[in-house]
Order: sequence, then C-alpha cells, then structure tokens
Amino acid sequence: MPHDIRAYLDFAVDTAREAGALTLDYFQRPDLLTEHKSDESPVTIADRSAEELIRKRIGETFGDHAIVGEEFGVENRTSSYRWFIDPIDGTRAFVRGVPLFAVLIGLEIDGRSEVGVAYFPALDELVAAGTGLGCHWNGQPAHVSSVATLNEGIITHANAAAFAAHGVAAPFARLTRAAGHCAGWADAYGYLLVATGRAEVAVDPIMSPWDCAPFPVILREAGGYFGDWSGRETIHTSRSLATTAALLPELLDILRGDTDED
Repeated sequence: MPHDIRAYLDFAVDTAREAGALTLDYFQRPDLLTEHKSDESPVTIADRSAEELIRKRIGETFGDHAIVGEEFGVENRTSSYRWFIDPIDGTRAFVRGVPLFAVLIGLEIDGRSEVGVAYFPALDELVAAGTGLGCHWNGQPAHVSSVATLNEGIITHANAAAFAAHGVAAPFARLTRAAGHCAGWADAYGYLLVATGRAEVAVDPIMSPWDCAPFPVILREAGGYFGDWSGRETIHTSRSLATTAALLPELLDILRGDTDED
C-alpha cells in the first residue's frame, strides 16, 4: 500500500495544481458569468472546466476507478477506488474575487480516506496527505495546534446563518460561547487552518462528500480529527467537524444534544 499511496498522492497533487492554474484564468474576471443550480448555489465555467480536466486525468491514468464530482456526478460507481472532486470549493468566494477558494481531490479506498489534497490557487497554498506519509503544507510537515482548551482556541466556519437554517443554532451558539474567537467565511480554508495549527476547530452544519473528501486523511496525518458530530471519521456526513485530538472530547460534549433548545 505505501508505494501505491505515494503514487496516488503525487498524482492528486499534480492534478490539483493543474486544475488550480485553470481556475486562475477566470478568477477576478469582470466578464465571468455566474449561473445558479437547483439548490441556488453558484456555478461557473471555471467550476465545470476544472472538473472536466480532473476527470480526464483520472480517466487516463486510473480508468477503472470511480469518480464522484460536484458538477458531473458519478462514473464507475462499483469500484472500491473512488475519487471525489470539488473543482472549486467556495464558488461564492471565487465569483466575488475572494482568494479562499480551493480545488479539492480525495481518494477513498474500500470506504476509507487514504489520499487528500486541498489546493488554494490564488494563495498558492497546498495541504496534502496520504495514509502513513504524513501531512504536508507547501512541502513542509504540518501538525494541528497544541492549544489545550477551547476557550483558548479559534473556531472557523463558512456561513453562520446556515446553522439556524439547518436546525443546529443551539449547538453552534454553545461552541461560539466556549471558544476564544469565532471567524467566518472559511469554506475549505478553515480545515486547512486546523490541519496547520492556525485554528483549533472548523465546523459546518451542511456538507457533501466532495466538499470534504481530502480532510479525513489530512487531519488524521496532522494529528487531528475530521468527521461527523458524533466522533466518526467520515466524509459521508451532513455535518462536519475538524479539530485536534486533544479538543475532540470537549467539542463532542458541546455538540451533543443537537437541537435548537439550549
């Protein structure tokens, strides 16, 4: 497995960088057209073109592997090797010229996250990990924070209003009261911050597998946790949490009793 994981990781890094370069051709262009999908989320030609590029590279290199992408669905769904693609995570940031968007590529093997890459083209930041290979941020080893208690820590999230919209305003309120600081508009960048020790928690009330596919292995190899709100490492969750191993028990206690009643 280590030899295969290294090859998959190197492939994912190269592919994410290539797709990221493509997205920059459209970034901050005043003539970029934005459409809205059925769920009202935005999409652009940059999203679709980047996913097409990634799919083409996977198909040419690993033709029997499955692909699950945000824009174009599932291919080869029966394979035990599944690549998850989000060509631009943070499209709202992208279309407003905010540089926090990412290209996300993750590989599941037999249902376990084994390879993950998150590339932020406008910042030229890349975090990547493969099982047994460690987590690296711009080529250097990455580790989660050593902060011992949540009241000393920083929480990040994407959209504060989404917690109420998805029926989990009370747990979010408990988190924000317990934390030292709470910052928004993070999308995938919040999970990068946790993996690199610059924040202690990233949390979202709504999640799709392609939004988070790189992060279980990235956080695991960085000494932390990514998964659902009950402590289960997974990308197949409607609510996501990333944190350090030390803070996980405290966070699960806060999140438990997931209702709008405090």
